[in-house]
Amino acid sequence: MPGPFEYVIWFLCTLFEAAVVVCSLSRGAFRRYFILNIYMGASCVLSLARFQVLSHYGFKSSEYFYFYYYSDALLTIGLYFTLISLYSRVFEEMKAERYVRVGALLLMAGTAAFTFAIVQQSSARILTRFVVELSQNLYFIGLVLTYLLWGAIMKLRETRTRLIQLVLSTGVYFSVFAANYALRNLYPELHFVWGYLPPIIGCLLPLAWAYAIWRLPEEARLAPARLTMVPR
Repeated sequence: MPGPFEYVIWFLCTLFEAAVVVCSLSRGAFRRYFILNIYMGASCVLSLARFQVLSHYGFKSSEYFYFYYYSDALLTIGLYFTLISLYSRVFEEMKAERYVRVGALLLMAGTAAFTFAIVQQSSARILTRFVVELSQNLYFIGLVLTYLLWGAIMKLRETRTRLIQLVLSTGVYFSVFAANYALRNLYPELHFVWGYLPPIIGCLLPLAWAYAIWRLPEEARLAPARLTMVPR
């Protein structure tokens, strides 16, 4: 069963997720970052639903197990499309949003097909294993796409401060989660560490997004010289 620490982290993460939506509404940024806010709102609702399932059925119940992993897969897909929405923001002046969306859908479909083909050959519990593996694969794809997006930001000399902060925080989130997946597979004996890291990591992304939306005006721009120095 989760202890006091896990419940505190769970509460804070849910609070930060709700704060992103509240900050967007307060700053008039809800429609501009519509998919991002839908993702955060869904994450908040599913977090509360998980707590209800946990309270009713127990931590080791099959109901909680299935609800957790299936909802996690839905949220991972939501985060993937949130990243694609940031791509659309970066390329909006080039009128390339349509190509970005089509490419994202094709990549998503290809990843799902590849994951299903691998799982079908190696597991009897195909559907459950599929959603778990799909989540992991999408995290690694999200990591690569975020770094490609950062390269595009540098190439296009994008200076919108809020957008840059959203992309950077998303990149850090994907990087840490991908590292957590890899290290958990390499060192499964350290399960007590890998059990604590994901909830803590999960708090950082909504906190960073809420800060960017609340503190950084949409019209704020970063000096090109400072942008060039960021990766060094």
